[in-house]
Amino acid sequence: MIKIITIFSVLIMSLASPFAVQSASIELKHSTLLLIPSVIMLVLLPYLLFIIYKLRRSRHQLRLSEHRLKSTVEGSGDTLWDWNIKTGEVIRINEKYLMDSNNADNFPPNKHFIHPHDIQHVERLLRKHFAEQSTFFEASYRIKDNLNRWHWVLDRGKIIEKDGNLNPLRMTGTVRDISQLKATEARLNLFAKCVESLTDAIAIFDKNFKLVDLNPSFLTLFGGNREQYLKKDFTLHGYDQSYINEIKATVKATEHWQQEVKLKNSQRQLLPIEISIDEIKNDQNQICNYVVVYSDLTERKKAESQLHNLSNLDRTTGLPNRNLFFTNLKKLAKKDDHHALLVFDLDNFKKINDSLGHQLGDSLLAKLAMRLNKLTREQDLFYRLGGDEFALVMSGTNDIHTITRMAKQFLAAIATPFKMAGHELVITSSVGIVLFPEDGNTPELLLKNADTAMYHAKKKGNSYLFFNDTMNRQAVKRLQIENLMRFGLKEDHFEVYYQPKMNIRTGKLDGMEALVRFITPKKGIISPGVFIPIAEETGQIIEIGEVVLNKACRDVKNWIDKGLFNGRVAVNLSAKQFSLPDLTTRIDVILQKNELPSYFLELEITEGTVMDDPQEAIAIMRSLSARGIHLAMDDFGTGYSSLAYLKQFPLNTLKVDKAFIDDMQSERGRNMVDSIVTIAHNLDLHVVAEGVEQAEQITMLEQLNCQTVQGFYYSKPLSQPEFTEFLKTQQSNSAPSLIRKINA
Repeated sequence: MIKIITIFSVLIMSLASPFAVQSASIELKHSTLLLIPSVIMLVLLPYLLFIIYKLRRSRHQLRLSEHRLKSTVEGSGDTLWDWNIKTGEVIRINEKYLMDSNNADNFPPNKHFIHPHDIQHVERLLRKHFAEQSTFFEASYRIKDNLNRWHWVLDRGKIIEKDGNLNPLRMTGTVRDISQLKATEARLNLFAKCVESLTDAIAIFDKNFKLVDLNPSFLTLFGGNREQYLKKDFTLHGYDQSYINEIKATVKATEHWQQEVKLKNSQRQLLPIEISIDEIKNDQNQICNYVVVYSDLTERKKAESQLHNLSNLDRTTGLPNRNLFFTNLKKLAKKDDHHALLVFDLDNFKKINDSLGHQLGDSLLAKLAMRLNKLTREQDLFYRLGGDEFALVMSGTNDIHTITRMAKQFLAAIATPFKMAGHELVITSSVGIVLFPEDGNTPELLLKNADTAMYHAKKKGNSYLFFNDTMNRQAVKRLQIENLMRFGLKEDHFEVYYQPKMNIRTGKLDGMEALVRFITPKKGIISPGVFIPIAEETGQIIEIGEVVLNKACRDVKNWIDKGLFNGRVAVNLSAKQFSLPDLTTRIDVILQKNELPSYFLELEITEGTVMDDPQEAIAIMRSLSARGIHLAMDDFGTGYSSLAYLKQFPLNTLKVDKAFIDDMQSERGRNMVDSIVTIAHNLDLHVVAEGVEQAEQITMLEQLNCQTVQGFYYSKPLSQPEFTEFLKTQQSNSAPSLIRKINA
């Protein structure tokens, strides 16, 4: 630099004076050779500085580019790899999975951490790329991460360097975690398989209602092939375009539409199809597709029909049942019109079931239903309410003539004999009739009043009867008695009274009959003639009978222990008690409970009870007789007894009904009693006359050789304390006149 400055100084001086120039020229010659390298350096220096700048700038950009690349790789989550195939060395960037140490024999690289089921797949694709059968190596497989968890990855790479023999030397690529994508793919595949396997036909339409896809069930239902439906507009064959437009408008307005239609299937059969349409929106809440589901309702309709039949039709007769009766009657009750309801059941149908079997009984009901159903008008409906109870609803009429004509036709048709299984069966019925709305405005009230009318019609037998207020009051009273009995059984309001049975010749006590008395706190004594028939109908007579038997056994045991009594107590056995399968066991329990020997018990059975099923009655009576219990037939001659059976019954006593005793003033009545007494003696049976109230009756009965009498002539029924006093009086004085005086 000093030399350069010197040269510049000489130049300046030469400009100042010639002498100075001359002096300087000499000096310049000597330094010229020295200045040439310096000038060259001066010229090259800026270029060198520019080259240095460029190099520094390139290095900075390279570092910046490397940083950006690294950031991009790290941000993407991908792993970059560079594989030296010859040495086995693998350089990785953003490494997040477990890696093998570099090994030239390890093929494919990282083999030990690839899922065993995927190794063969990866190796096959890699060799395929080495053989130049694929532009890129690309494989999806599972690999362990640093936490020893399996991840799905997508590994992509390419050979970038080969040797002279075209053998691969170097390969680079990336590994991307696709676990989430695989999970989504699996979920989508699952949904796709579900849609394909659904029995319902499914069609997917675009936002313009053009079909884009469908499942196999669609083709199964409607036939054809997939291509013939694609890109076609949504339509329903057999329905006009206005209906289709209405459907589309509804879906767009409400996002959903569902309705049952009729469409032809692939066999051209018209089927009930339920169509459901839903709109599908994308992430921007824009409609992109519509999903239409076609559900074949044929089987469901069949099942519903079968279920309807099971719940609404009687299986024996095929008639509508009680459930449908109430449903339809409710609908009729809402109409401003007149209707009639006829309710009836069959008299003594239980005897047919018990004697000939339930199968024949069901066949009889089915034939009866067919016979009666033919008599009904087109607008009428015939029901089986249950058991042997039926109902006819005559809609749109309250004409008495029309209704009574139908009732008469029914009664006549029912009474016409049925020939079945070698039997000629004759049955009768009673019909109760109510009118709507005159006799009730609800199904329940109408049926209740019709039952009431039928109950009263039964008293006349094989007849019909219209409901009225008097019947209703009687029905209410009957219900009150029923409730009182239920309460009375719970609160022990049933008492036992005893009526003596007296020996005509000696005037001494032979025994007594236990009679039930219903004594209520508020209503007082309720007559047996009132509550016993109701108790027999409701079945409460069974519990009442056991109360009477238990108290009678208890009282007799007490009198025996006190030495006041040594005879038998007679207890009535109702028909319902007699038909109990465990009757003998029940009686045994009561006798054992009261420690009363069976010798002291006599059971009175009406002839109507034993004649319902004589053979069964004989078996039960023999079982009771074998226990030492005496048996008496009550009300003999008032029913339809058979002498052929009478001699087979293991009886001990025959009781003559009060009706015959009352008629003894006439010769015919006297002869009737004489016949009964004679029959009893011929069968070696003891005879008891009931309802004796007059001295003349005593005289006649004594002449007819009747041993024992029972009635008000000797004593009214007595309570337990009163009968105790009666027994004490018997011990002190047994004269009949004294007995009558005590009871006066």
